[in-house]
Amino acid sequence: MTTRFSGRVVLITGASRGLGRATAQRFLDEGAHVAVHVRTAERAASVVRELGGNSFAVAGDLTAQGGPQAIVEAAIDRFRRLDVLVNNAAIAPATRIESISEDEWRETIDVNLTAAFLCLKAAIPVMKRQQYGRIVNVSSTAGRAVSTLAGAHYTASKAGLLGLTRAAAKELGPYGITVNAVCPGIFDTELAHGAASDERLDALKKGFPVQRLGRPEELGELISFLASEAAGYITGASVDINGGSLFM
Repeated sequence: MTTRFSGRVVLITGASRGLGRATAQRFLDEGAHVAVHVRTAERAASVVRELGGNSFAVAGDLTAQGGPQAIVEAAIDRFRRLDVLVNNAAIAPATRIESISEDEWRETIDVNLTAAFLCLKAAIPVMKRQQYGRIVNVSSTAGRAVSTLAGAHYTASKAGLLGLTRAAAKELGPYGITVNAVCPGIFDTELAHGAASDERLDALKKGFPVQRLGRPEELGELISFLASEAAGYITGASVDINGGSLFM
């Protein structure tokens, strides 16, 4: 591994497992200090113990009043800077439209979209002072089309995240801040296995041009590239990583 993120401070929301955890590991392997956000302090501390390296725990509820601001500030306070924000936290309920309650709709939008906006907003002042920043929003193929496994509220939130990415990229580019999104398909995570049986996942992946599920480490590598110096002229992009499933 390289040390291209040596001295950089990275905050990843929803980093306890799956895509977020793999992304945290990737940045750690490349020399970054990584603020690992998990909702509860106990679980955050446990994840950091397992990851080791230059990881540190940042706990908090992204849906609580002032929660996103406090989470971002906790990451900044440790090193007085923040170089990379990865908005990864998400929930993916599978409820069909007619059965989605107003509360469930609002919770999904709050976690998947509103929290990402508030974290991004909270990161802007320090990134402006630095004249440098990288923000990567984890959307989904659902944001580009429609979710295979989750409901309409998930699809709506992930589509909204792509709009936020474009608008933020336009506004923040003059300050040395890039904003991009990644759009993963179905990955081999606890979330996917909780949403569908192994038989259904096997049937789905046989229809993909690349006939397997994505590996979390592959998304971590893509995110780290978009956060690197090499991607300094990429902003407002929505990068697909789905084994070709989007056009099937």
